[in-house]
Amino acid sequence: MNADNTWFCDSDLEDRFPAWTRGNAADVFPDPFSPLGQWLVLREGMAPALRNAYITIGALDYDEFVDPYRPDLFKIFGGYPYNPLTLTRILGARMPGASPEMIDQAFFDERDEVPPYEHADWHDSDVHEARLGASLGWAMSATELPDLDEDRELARQLRETRPDLSTARDAALIARARAMMGHLQQVFESAMTVSSLSALGTGAIAAICDALGDPTMGIRLLAGIEVDSAAPSHAMWDLGRAAAASPGVSAAFEAGPDEVLDRLRADGGADATAWLADFDQFLHDHGFRGQNEYDLRAPSWELRPRIALAAIDLMRRSDESQAPKVRAAASVAERDRIAADIRAKIAGDAETAGTFEAALQSAQLFLAGRERAKTNTVRVINEARVALYEYGRRLVERGVIDDVQKLFMVTDAELDKLRHHPETMTDLIEQRWVQYKKLFEVEPVFVVNKVVPGLDEMTRRDAKSVSAAGVGAVLQGSAGSGGTATGRARVIRDAADPMGLEPGDVLIAPQTDPSWVPLMVPAAAVVVNVGAQGSHAMIVSRELGIPCVVSVADGTDIIPDGAMVTVDGNAGTVTIDSLD
Repeated sequence: MNADNTWFCDSDLEDRFPAWTRGNAADVFPDPFSPLGQWLVLREGMAPALRNAYITIGALDYDEFVDPYRPDLFKIFGGYPYNPLTLTRILGARMPGASPEMIDQAFFDERDEVPPYEHADWHDSDVHEARLGASLGWAMSATELPDLDEDRELARQLRETRPDLSTARDAALIARARAMMGHLQQVFESAMTVSSLSALGTGAIAAICDALGDPTMGIRLLAGIEVDSAAPSHAMWDLGRAAAASPGVSAAFEAGPDEVLDRLRADGGADATAWLADFDQFLHDHGFRGQNEYDLRAPSWELRPRIALAAIDLMRRSDESQAPKVRAAASVAERDRIAADIRAKIAGDAETAGTFEAALQSAQLFLAGRERAKTNTVRVINEARVALYEYGRRLVERGVIDDVQKLFMVTDAELDKLRHHPETMTDLIEQRWVQYKKLFEVEPVFVVNKVVPGLDEMTRRDAKSVSAAGVGAVLQGSAGSGGTATGRARVIRDAADPMGLEPGDVLIAPQTDPSWVPLMVPAAAVVVNVGAQGSHAMIVSRELGIPCVVSVADGTDIIPDGAMVTVDGNAGTVTIDSLD
């Protein structure tokens, strides 16, 4: 730790952009970020891409950023990444018909500790308002997002043309990881462009539904949107069905997920061989997914398949009615019914009817686009990850480190020193690893504003005093995905360890990223601690047809594990019905 009680990777603050938030960051940055991940992914890849996206849509000019050549737009405090609250609010200040407060509601959780927007004269700009107006017009009229399709093909080709990393030189492994950052800038610029404009359609739909007297229609109207992040779950479902149909494959799963692959290889039968071949193809197509998947340190399914196997086992034991295709079809039918109902109610108002059709098209296109853009991003990051994991494996073999993940305790600038003079880095790496693991013990503050917090200002997770809710308690969150479901609450804090979660349970999680989607498939409903409009949990729950409530503060601590609960995704409530 530094003398001022901060992590050595923690960021400085500038007067121009003083406020930063964990809002809409915990979805994709749930854990402390590794130093190497910060230097490569955040600084070399994502920060320049966010700068470029804001310039592209007309929100800011190049010279309005602090150090625009090397912008620091994803800050680190206590080891945890933060989103730029002030910067995003400027988008709202300059966007026609919007405001900073509307941006807060669209992208960030509603929390009392969020400071009010502070206006500065330079935030006002007629030039940028006009540019943003043109971007809004495009977003409300677009019928396709070809940049995302181009990026998807790029990301897929990077995987298809991956060289044999096991025979590559150390220098080639490091060079490949660094080369991916240029590609990351491209795909993440698309991601931030789409994300910045994704709330337009949903906002217009919400306003129309509010005017009609039923705001819950807006939530149900956005159900059944096909998103790329749900695709692995469809493949997993098929693998689970195939396992359920084979006594031999099922027997391999019954003993637990840790040695499934070894058992099937030892089996050697036709069913086992065919299933293994299908699973290998699954890892080739979807193995880039995983927890905390923006960080290079976090292993993907390709590197640690146990996580995927545990989810497949859940689906193996699920009822056919829980199939993603079945639930999605029901959601689409409900969506189409509500859309027809709204069209009938506004048929006499040509202006509102036109706005509704444009908003519906925009919402569906851009929400699906957000998930496609994230998928493209994660594919590219994984290509850097697997190269570095191979290098880390070699360092373990040589006795330089004793755990592959310790490689990620160095910065990009230190990679070359580690390669040439590893003996000079071993003690430092070990020291940082010990300090890094301690960062997981603290709860990051939700907002940083003007002052960099010390680690002693953050709450230790084991010191939080939150009382469990009793029978009859109604917890209020935000409506995420429509519908109502009752089931046993199962608190799962780690998607890699879903043991105890059974088909039909209500999944209670800190947040979700795409690695959680397979656990959502067999669940009756999903409840998460954090999440704003357009968050991952909302979008995927709607695609899968699962009731979802987001932003239930401290839900994983308040909702008793094993309690029977009712989740109302329309009202945004969780009711404690009974306890064990």
